Amino acid sequence: MKAMTLAALLTATAAATAQSTDGYQFTTVVNQKVTPVKNQAATGTCWCFATTSFFEAELLRMGKGEYDLSEMFIVRQKYMNQLDDNYLRRGKGNLGPGSISPTWVTAFRQVGIVPEEVYSGINYDSPTHNHKELGSYVGAIAETAVQLRQRSPEYYELVNSLFDIYLGKVPEKFTYRGKEYTPKTFAVSLGLNMDDYVMLTSFTHKPYYAPMEVEVPDNWEHAEMYNLPLDELMQETDNALQTGYTVCWDGDVSEKGFSFKNGVAINPEVEKTEDLKDTDFARWNQMDAQARLAEAYRFEGPCPEVKVTPEIRQQGYEAFVTTDDHLMHLTGIAKDQNGTKYYITKNSWGTARNDFGGYLNMSESYVRAKTIFVMMHKDALTKGMRQRLGLR
Repeated sequence: MKAMTLAALLTATAAATAQSTDGYQFTTVVNQKVTPVKNQAATGTCWCFATTSFFEAELLRMGKGEYDLSEMFIVRQKYMNQLDDNYLRRGKGNLGPGSISPTWVTAFRQVGIVPEEVYSGINYDSPTHNHKELGSYVGAIAETAVQLRQRSPEYYELVNSLFDIYLGKVPEKFTYRGKEYTPKTFAVSLGLNMDDYVMLTSFTHKPYYAPMEVEVPDNWEHAEMYNLPLDELMQETDNALQTGYTVCWDGDVSEKGFSFKNGVAINPEVEKTEDLKDTDFARWNQMDAQARLAEAYRFEGPCPEVKVTPEIRQQGYEAFVTTDDHLMHLTGIAKDQNGTKYYITKNSWGTARNDFGGYLNMSESYVRAKTIFVMMHKDALTKGMRQRLGLR
């Protein structure tokens, strides 16, 4: 089976399963070709999985075929960059596993990329990724260097040995599909131009139509993104999905209305909890957290949702209830039986944690309220927006 055909089949299968959420009748408006769902497992590397998925979709869109790119090759370089940043900040840097899409772009520019089959990033006894020990040792090495106020040759050997042990040695050369590459020549062969990609956000405390730095801890590289009015942010996202592009999404998934198990993320006006009769208390106490959530939010069908204004969105951001918890990949648009818009969303939590192939549908209200930023190809913007932002 050809790569493009396989990708189309996988996308169609995921979209079909996403329609079957109990109580929700979803109709796909548009859905773009993407690669299969992966599993970040016991790591905080959603930023890398989402961004890698986005660029794999870009290769499909560009007619390059289907690629499975190595997330951990990028993650390794990200840790190297964090260690440098933390040392020069006298130990005040961010050494956590999280980050955002610009980190992927930085690492790609620095070291290139390799296929997953060349660098799986699992060099330990585990079928899936697990960075619990790795993260602890990164922190210990970083703290020691700061305390000693020096980074000796042995420090650099120690750092590289740590990543070699857990993630595997970086290949100087490799053969892929009959051709020999280095990580940098392979990156060049893909034809991805990092200058073609833009990030958009929407907050009222900074001027519109100008770059701004979103003040979240994972933006430790101080990346800037264009600040747009909320309605225009949504319009540009829709335009991308409707014209053959996909969108990398960073936002908050800590809300009660986010239910990966139920395959939906909603932003209800009020909790729909009904008064329980005395005879129901025993049943309520026996429910697990997910069952109580479903009971409270009535995930069995659509409900009225918050009409999110820029002021409501800003309030959530400044109250620290809208944070950059998670990155995912928007692949299309769907509507429920009431005509409410949802964004078809590819997650990186594997395919076994819900019945929808690892996908979910996020409502328009949820996305308006809980987006931190989106990334897309600059050609996905409307002509008017490109002109307004001065993008050629």
